[in-house]
Amino acid sequence: MSKLLIEGGHTLSGVINVSGAKNSVVAIIPASILAENNAIIENVPNISDTNDLIDILKLLGVNCEFSDNILKTDTSNIKNMLIPAELSTKLRASYYFMGALLAKYHHAELYYPGGCNIGARPIDIHLKSFEKMGVKITCLDDKYVLDAKHLTGADIELRFPSVGATINIMLAASKADGVTKIRNAAMEPEIVNVAEFLNSMGAKVVGAGTKEIIITGVDKFTNGSVKIIPDRIEAGTYLLAGSLIGKNLTVNNLNPKHLEALISKLQASGVIMDIEDNKITVTSSKKILPINVKTLVYPGFVTDLGQPMQVFLARCNGTSLFEETIYENRMQHIKYLQKMGAKIELNNNIALIKGPCHLHGANVTATDLRAGATLVLAALIAKGITKIDGVKHILRGYDSLPIKLQQVGAKITIIE
Repeated sequence: MSKLLIEGGHTLSGVINVSGAKNSVVAIIPASILAENNAIIENVPNISDTNDLIDILKLLGVNCEFSDNILKTDTSNIKNMLIPAELSTKLRASYYFMGALLAKYHHAELYYPGGCNIGARPIDIHLKSFEKMGVKITCLDDKYVLDAKHLTGADIELRFPSVGATINIMLAASKADGVTKIRNAAMEPEIVNVAEFLNSMGAKVVGAGTKEIIITGVDKFTNGSVKIIPDRIEAGTYLLAGSLIGKNLTVNNLNPKHLEALISKLQASGVIMDIEDNKITVTSSKKILPINVKTLVYPGFVTDLGQPMQVFLARCNGTSLFEETIYENRMQHIKYLQKMGAKIELNNNIALIKGPCHLHGANVTATDLRAGATLVLAALIAKGITKIDGVKHILRGYDSLPIKLQQVGAKITIIE
C-alpha cells in the first residue's frame, strides 16, 4: 500500500502549474459519448478518476487516445450496455453516464456510484428530475435501470442546487423533445465548462452559471471539442500551502474569479497576495489573524477547500470558527490533525480551532480526497516526518501532487 512521506519545515518557492479541473473533466468525459463521432478534450488532468472514466468509455466501445493531457474519443463503434459495479463504484462521477446514455439511447443501466465517504450523497434529486422527463426508474439491489420511451423537456426546480443533478439534467435534456428549464441550478464554473462542450456539439444550452438554465433539445449532435478549465480546488490548495510556508510561491494557470471566496478570507487574515490575470504569488506571514469560515454553495466558500482551510486556521493567532454546511461527514481528518498537535474542538460540523498550533509529524490516514490534501498541508508545516496512508484518495483529484511540490522545495516522496 502506497504512502506519502513528507519532511516538514521546507519553504516553498517557485512556480506550480495548476492542472485541469477534476470536477469538470469527470462530467465532460461521460458527455463525450454524445458526439457524432469524435471529441477532443484538452487540458485533461492525469488523475485516477480520469483513467477510471476512460475505462468505462472503453467498455462501451469508445476508442480513446489519452496523451499529453489531451483525450481524443471516437464513438463510431459505441454500444449501450450495463456499467458493472467494479467500474461504477470506483468514483462518484460514474452517475453522469445516466444522463448521457439517456440522451443518446433513452436507456441506461449502471450500479450505484462510488466516491469519497464524506456523508450522505443521495442521487434522488437526479432520479426525480429524470422522472419528470418521462424516465421510468427501476432499482434492483444496487443497480439502476433507467428507461424512457419518450424523453421530454420539463420544468424542474431543484430543492438544493446540486452540481451533479444540474449537469445530469443538462446531459439528458440536450437531446430531449422540447425545452427543459432548471430552476435553482448550481452555478459552479465547471457547469459552464460542461455547457460549453455540449454547445460545441450542437446543443442549445443557455444560462449556465446562473440560477436558471434553459436547454432546448436537438435531434443530432456533431463532433465537439473543449478545453478543461483550471482546477480551482487544486489552485486553492496550493495557495493555502503558500500562505502557510511559501516565499514568493506562484500558483500559475488559475482563474482568480473562481477563487474569490478563498482569496477574500486569506486577505482578511492578513495574507499578502500578488494577484494577476492567471496567477497568484503568495508568501507566508508570521502573524495571521483568526477568521471564521462557513462552507456554502458557489459562489460561497467551497466545501472542497473547507478541510484544507482548517490547517491554515490552526496557524492563525487566535480562535477561529469553521462550519461545514454541505456534507455531514467531512470532519474525519480532524482526529489526525489533533494527533499532529492541532487544538480543535469539534461539535457536529462546527470546529473551534485555537491557534497558533505547532504541528509535529505523525502516522496519519487520508480518509477521503480533500482530507488527504489537508494532511499534506499539515505535514508540510509540521516538525519532523509525516507518513500519510490512503494515497489513492489523493491521486483521485491531484495531478502529480508529489512532483509539483518537490519542484518548489518540498521534501515529499511516495513509498510502497
